Amino acid sequence: MRKHQTNFPDWSALIPVLPAGGPRRDALQGELRRLIETRVLLPGQKLPPSRELAQRLKLARGAVVAAYEQLAADGFVEARLGAGTFVAALVPEHAALKTAPQAPARTGPTPPMPGKLGSGTVDDKTLRDLRGLFRETLMRPPPGFLHYGDPFGDLPLRREIVDYLRATRGIRADAGQVMITSGTQSALSLIGRALLQPKSRIWVEDPCYPQALNLFRSLGLTIIPVPVDRDGLDPAAGVAAAPEAEAVYLTPSHQYPLGTTLSMPRRLALLDWAQGCGAWIIEDDYDSEFRFTGPPLAALHGIDRVGRVIYLGTFSKALAPGLRLGYAVLPTELVETVHKLRDITDRYPNPLIETVLARFMAERHYAAHLRRARKRCRMARDALVEGLSEAQLDVTIPDQGLHLIANARNCESDAELQRLAQAGGLASRRLSELFIKAPTQQGLVIGYSCFEADEIRAAASGAARAIALGRNR
Repeated sequence: MRKHQTNFPDWSALIPVLPAGGPRRDALQGELRRLIETRVLLPGQKLPPSRELAQRLKLARGAVVAAYEQLAADGFVEARLGAGTFVAALVPEHAALKTAPQAPARTGPTPPMPGKLGSGTVDDKTLRDLRGLFRETLMRPPPGFLHYGDPFGDLPLRREIVDYLRATRGIRADAGQVMITSGTQSALSLIGRALLQPKSRIWVEDPCYPQALNLFRSLGLTIIPVPVDRDGLDPAAGVAAAPEAEAVYLTPSHQYPLGTTLSMPRRLALLDWAQGCGAWIIEDDYDSEFRFTGPPLAALHGIDRVGRVIYLGTFSKALAPGLRLGYAVLPTELVETVHKLRDITDRYPNPLIETVLARFMAERHYAAHLRRARKRCRMARDALVEGLSEAQLDVTIPDQGLHLIANARNCESDAELQRLAQAGGLASRRLSELFIKAPTQQGLVIGYSCFEADEIRAAASGAARAIALGRNR
């Protein structure tokens, strides 16, 4: 039985004013019963002593005792010798509520439906490691926990990120260029406000990550949709549409949502364009940690020799979105401008979480976690593909990332496909709704990052059956 607060500071405030005349004992009994039936008073909660309640309501104590006794007889409360009167664990169902089914009490967060996008990859071992580091850090809090810190974040964590990016992404930067953020969206907001004026033109992949698109629109930027094909964003199309644009936002390592990789010729062409017109390249290194065939590809930032690339990374998918940690690697000339803006808007990041993550990386837990996560995610990807095999969809099997595309055939509506898949137990996002211009493809974007292979296979099989049945009707 859950323990509830014995008495509220002013318990009688929960009870409406009783009528001045008439059977006030009956009125008290009715109000108490209503509070119990509507769960204002919860099972196991102690009622105030009869003497105290009588004094507060200016009733005879005998009237309160009689009301308690009647409630006990009706099964709404129970008297415990020497302890007092408590709301019963199980109370009779109110007649007025019998026709309205009650939602079951939630005991925790609802697990995501298999296929849901945007989930992290932590496992039990990672949670245990983080739990231990949090405990040790709380026992000896870092100095920054009790004082205001650097707007760019904890220096030990920034150094760990620099070492990690140098080893895995070919990025050479100084810790002073790294800004810790609460995720990619936070970094985009700061960079957009610091560098771009309203009406500034920005190339955006089409289709694209919708949260970034919404942010750019909120800043009043002029969106220039640039098509994406099997080689990634097409710089020639961008130049044809807006040759003097001030910036470009793209996901070159693993394009969201199509999953393509920006080819080397296009990377070089993009860098030449940015250098020639003084534009900024905002590189969102989406899902780069999860490459299943060989090491991660070198980042666009790693081949930038003139300082035009702003690199964005996050721990949301690599660990968990709930950590709210990301980072940006800024060209040296932008550091002071962005630093000042961060100082007056967001002040500084959470030093407790930064300290834990710095140790998590320094002690090699992060590298071990990524090895385990890549293996699990690859198994989940393969299970998802297997489960979808009977759906007669054109499934693109990615060699990187945490989602895949299941394309519709014969111009089939992905809205109907999504409805059928969900009825079969598989979540997804419609590919067509991620285009800026008129969609050129119909399909489903399906995630597999936090699901066991058996779970995602069963959900995909259910979706395949539902889709097949829906087509045959």
